Amino acid sequence: MKLSAVTLAIISTVTLGLSSTTYAAQHEHDHITVHYEGKAATQHTAEHNQAIAETLNFADTKAFEQSSKNLVAKFDQATADILRAEFAFISEQTPDSVNPSLYRQAQLNMVPNGLYKVSDGIYQVRGTDLSNLTLIKGETGWIAYDVLLTKEASKASLSFALKNLPEGSELPVVAMIYSHSHADHFGGARGIQEMFPDVKVYGSHNITKEIVDENVLAGNAMSRRAAYQYGATLGKHNHGIVDAALGKGLSKGEITYVAPDYTLNGEGKWETIEIDGLEMVFMDASGTEAESEMITYIPSKKALWTGELTYQGMHNIYTLRGAKVRDALKWSKDINEMIGAFGTDVEVLFASHSAPVWGNKDINQFLRLQRDNYGLVHNQTLRLANSGVGIQDIGDAIQDTIPEAVYKAWHTNGYHGTYSHNAKAVYNKYLGYFDMNPANLNPLPTKLESAKFVEYMGGADEALKRAKADFAQGEYRFVATALNKVVIAEPTNDAARQLLADTYEQLGYQSEGAGWRNIYLTGAQELRVGIQKGAPKTASADVISEMDMPTLFDFLAVKIDSQQAAKHGLVKMNIITPDTKQVLYIELSNGNLSNSLVDSEQTADANLIVNKADVTQILLGKTTLKALLAAGDAKITGDKTAFSKIAGSMVEFDPAFEIVPTPKS
Repeated sequence: MKLSAVTLAIISTVTLGLSSTTYAAQHEHDHITVHYEGKAATQHTAEHNQAIAETLNFADTKAFEQSSKNLVAKFDQATADILRAEFAFISEQTPDSVNPSLYRQAQLNMVPNGLYKVSDGIYQVRGTDLSNLTLIKGETGWIAYDVLLTKEASKASLSFALKNLPEGSELPVVAMIYSHSHADHFGGARGIQEMFPDVKVYGSHNITKEIVDENVLAGNAMSRRAAYQYGATLGKHNHGIVDAALGKGLSKGEITYVAPDYTLNGEGKWETIEIDGLEMVFMDASGTEAESEMITYIPSKKALWTGELTYQGMHNIYTLRGAKVRDALKWSKDINEMIGAFGTDVEVLFASHSAPVWGNKDINQFLRLQRDNYGLVHNQTLRLANSGVGIQDIGDAIQDTIPEAVYKAWHTNGYHGTYSHNAKAVYNKYLGYFDMNPANLNPLPTKLESAKFVEYMGGADEALKRAKADFAQGEYRFVATALNKVVIAEPTNDAARQLLADTYEQLGYQSEGAGWRNIYLTGAQELRVGIQKGAPKTASADVISEMDMPTLFDFLAVKIDSQQAAKHGLVKMNIITPDTKQVLYIELSNGNLSNSLVDSEQTADANLIVNKADVTQILLGKTTLKALLAAGDAKITGDKTAFSKIAGSMVEFDPAFEIVPTPKS
């Protein structure tokens, strides 16, 4: 999945809504309790979604058949994820307020979940989390491949599996493998380890570094944006969240991490090893869906594990919460390499999300369509760009380039990624955000630009009059553009605010992508009732503890107010960590904080002696440097004011910063 460990630690524990049968999500805003339901679909939206439905191949039910195949045991009440109960409103009839393609995905992810047989000696638990827990039988025990998002989900899933496995239910879990560096694949690690303390852990190449590095520096912004993409404050109902594209949703609980005893592919793209007597072939696929990722082939079972390079849908080349753009060309080439290496022999394909695909012919067809879809996004985007199509236009232009054989296949559809924002991602990767139109080179800041636009429109009243007429005609995309300018220029213009909220809502109801839907609907919600509470402020202690000192201080450098810091001139310090036996040399210079690991203490104004573990506790808010100094657990020598100069130049980020102009109380 496309959330970082830091972001997921925030989002996974959000209260995502109350009972769907009430058609209401309850949220707290300051001292007020808001019951937020949303509005009905307009006739234009109903007609739009009906027109979409008429283009879809609902006769193709193969994915439903695959998702239902080989059920060993349905969840008992104790194991069933409460998220599934909250989605009980999903029915056979598509409501007007949901794009019919997205609703079909929501129905697919509601297929009865539980323990499934993939093939002899391979089983999956599906439905307790966004991802699957896979169990592969070795000589002396089970190999757990990807272990869900939270400790609670992994424990419940494994316990359920061990009670219901038709073979080897008495065997322990002897090994645990992480396919890649996203938290819904390693976050349940501690739950497995607590049940089986001797478990040996394997991970993809460079996984720990990628886990602790990804999204740390921009973590506050990404967390706020992720609340939009995943609809953290929306309820689960036909006017809110209906699906999470890769599955129904995220489990609730603690994200954990057990660092691998052994990481794969350290010497190259391919590595073959035995794990508990089972030969496994690992292919490095880092730089595709994750910065650290691998796929696996088990020759004795003719079974191919594709990690998250494939699922029943199109993935993100750019994830809307914000992250580094992924490499669509490498993604396509790595799938092609899988076909070349294993396509002749493979008989079952299974992965981190969705159900398996069985049969050599169907697997090869599935892989070719997945390969070609990412290849088309890459190649057609650059063809259009080389023909002069700019970044604003390329999302629409690419739709007309996709051959019917590709877009008619359900598993190429844009539930998580979309052709539109994936094409813009490819453009941005190669050419950046600027389209070379001089007007877009140095536009006014947003608020000043909006004020001038409203002035050019003839004032807010005239703009609102035109927007109402366009809204009545269903011209929601431009109404959103125009009214956004009005509301930025005049945040207290309630009529414009309400109409913009109505507009975002209809755009959300029409969206095929789950992220698009949630972003539009969250924007509408915040325009109407303001920013909602929900997300905790800290990431998982297990993940933070794996961050090295340079990374921790890189993050602190982002918090430095350069103008304030520049007043202190040059400040030099050694940070000495006895528990890791390291020295980090830091300089506050010209308003910038830099750091480097050194072999020995450097000439400095002061030395701070503190355990790295205590620095982690400070970042988690569990203690303060002042408390550590008072307790004798830390010590400063030299200029006692040196560290306070640095700390005093830091700012605290607002975790609920404004995205759309919010109502002023």
